[in-house]
Amino acid sequence: MLSLQSLNWSSIKPFPINPRNPAFWRLLSTSSAHPDSIPAENYDSDDSQDSISGRPNNFSGHKIEETVALDSAKLRVDSWISSRINGISRARVQSSIRSGLVSVNGHVISKVSHVVRDGDSVNCTIAELQPLRAEPENIPLDIVYEDDHLLVVNKPAHMVVHPAPGNANGTLVNGILHHCRLSTVCFNPESLPDNIDDDDSIDEATVFPSESSVRPGIVHRLDKGTSGLLVVAKDEHSHSHLAEQFKEHTVKRVYVSLTCGVPSPVSGRVDIPIGRDSNNRIRMVAIPGSALQGKARHAVSRYKVVEILAGGGCALVEWRLETGRTHQIRAHAKYLGIPLLGDDVYGGTKHMALSQLQSKNSSSYYAQIHQLVAKLERPSLHALSLGFRHPHKGEDLHFSQMPPFDFAEILDCLRNISSEKV
Repeated sequence: MLSLQSLNWSSIKPFPINPRNPAFWRLLSTSSAHPDSIPAENYDSDDSQDSISGRPNNFSGHKIEETVALDSAKLRVDSWISSRINGISRARVQSSIRSGLVSVNGHVISKVSHVVRDGDSVNCTIAELQPLRAEPENIPLDIVYEDDHLLVVNKPAHMVVHPAPGNANGTLVNGILHHCRLSTVCFNPESLPDNIDDDDSIDEATVFPSESSVRPGIVHRLDKGTSGLLVVAKDEHSHSHLAEQFKEHTVKRVYVSLTCGVPSPVSGRVDIPIGRDSNNRIRMVAIPGSALQGKARHAVSRYKVVEILAGGGCALVEWRLETGRTHQIRAHAKYLGIPLLGDDVYGGTKHMALSQLQSKNSSSYYAQIHQLVAKLERPSLHALSLGFRHPHKGEDLHFSQMPPFDFAEILDCLRNISSEKV
């Protein structure tokens, strides 16, 4: 295991750039993104994307003609329609309403906030998806490894992996287009699943047909707030081969995180299904026994405390994934009662961190704790290492990348309060 105590936090220079592979053009030109997915700033996968086979249902042209039956007095029409079409996002429904494709009691409506009542007749046709465009951008990329078939990138925190509504620019895909000297790509939305959280991490790696790859060479992805290693395929064979490795769970992935509190026991295996939170579509939740009821998907994480920090107010935890569900580490950490430091979505808020740290330490450290907590800008999660078999050469490759400065700075501050190796 990598020694985190001896980590060198200085930036690592990228490998030399190799000649570009023309096959990557074909892979990129057939890529697609979904203009209706959840805004990319809200997605956050621990790293892999939910498996999908064949062409997904994107709801284009889907129609409903129903009479509203409500126990309550009234409900917004966009909410009601979303509840009647399993898996569709409210943003997609709202787009259809604004396009004049929804009528209530025979009258076309244009306001997404229109209120429907018990007995109203609703007629709705879901609008066609509109393609997104990905433009090449000169974005500095920290390339850890590159050859003719693939590249491994050290993704910085706050960078979205692929374009999505609200994040059309500044993504890793935009940078790859420029890096590989490719022209603008038009993303065909027909081949992207409508239900992905677009962070729906590339759960266990999606095995997408080459003619409709969802993202340009992207075999798996990391949440916007997660830093660390990501592999990108440059040709169709590499994409398919790497995706299969993720599906078969042969890819070796290690993450490190800073948690609010210390898990008990200090090491273990979390085998709790994960499903979408019915009250918050951008959040997942660990639900014991739910896989049997079809409400969630099998998810397994192994964790080990490396270091107890700040009197037990925090811990440095290593994670190894057996599956790759959306927000898997974040949801399992919350289930264990140790949300990631800085993870507002899953309870690791600044207020929570402050309360936890102050309760475990003397008042002489309070000023230091306040300064530390003020530095939290994202969930403290980093993809530390990545190992897989080269899709063409057959050799095993393994890469490690130390956490970036923001993670290291907070870790050092916590260690300055107190540190206990486990």
